[in-house]
Amino acid sequence: MAKHSQKTDQGLTNKQYEEKLRDLQVELCRLQDWVKHAGLRVIVVFEGRDAAGKGGTIRAITERVSPRVFRLVALPAPSERERSQMYVQRYVHHFPAAGEIVIFDRSWYNRAGVESVMGFCTKEQTQKFLDVCPFFERQITESGIILIKYWMEVGKPEQERRFEARVQDPLRQWKLSPMDVESWSRWYDYSHARDRMLKATDTPEAPWFLVRSDSKKAARLNCITHLLSSIPYKKVQHPKVKLPARSNKGKYDDQASLKGRNFVPEKY
Repeated sequence: MAKHSQKTDQGLTNKQYEEKLRDLQVELCRLQDWVKHAGLRVIVVFEGRDAAGKGGTIRAITERVSPRVFRLVALPAPSERERSQMYVQRYVHHFPAAGEIVIFDRSWYNRAGVESVMGFCTKEQTQKFLDVCPFFERQITESGIILIKYWMEVGKPEQERRFEARVQDPLRQWKLSPMDVESWSRWYDYSHARDRMLKATDTPEAPWFLVRSDSKKAARLNCITHLLSSIPYKKVQHPKVKLPARSNKGKYDDQASLKGRNFVPEKY
């Protein structure tokens, strides 16, 4: 069977998936135009266990749009200086200006997740975060920022399959950090942390939206469809572009002038 007709685990062929994804990416470009035109400010938060599909979904969202509008923020562990600041301070620094959509690949919810489970903060610090977070997010939305929060929910057997693939595949081994390996054995600790987080921070002002992600492709299509439905937008009309005739002024053999330069060997 040809590559593009192979079935995905949700019954879509790869060709159907690619066609549906392209249609959604066209709409993302239209959304991008509207966000710039209307001066909207949008934050999209992605959270979930390791190997839940956050990265692939974010790539599907951002691969056809401008990084000047869709800004991706994936912060490393805090520096010594950042640890001395107010907890959310380093995240607020990246919040959107008018005409921007900021995507957080993990966010301030690190305190409710990995930091809590792995013992990087105290139980008191975690509880204080959960208590304060709804007020913090209310301030975000009341300032006019659109805040959308996604939790990628992967099942235990599928996460195990993906971890095994990372172990075996040299193209994926870079995804397997020592922290991932350490967190691997703490499935139920992460489940409890997820449940506490959802109970405390799934609010009318900033609700959580859970994305079933055992099927990566279905998760991407479902998430993008939901994202598009969550931000009211209109098609911005642009004047039709017509390429002007090229000028022959100063005409010369501009390929001959490159003779003797260092070209990459053409092995393909």
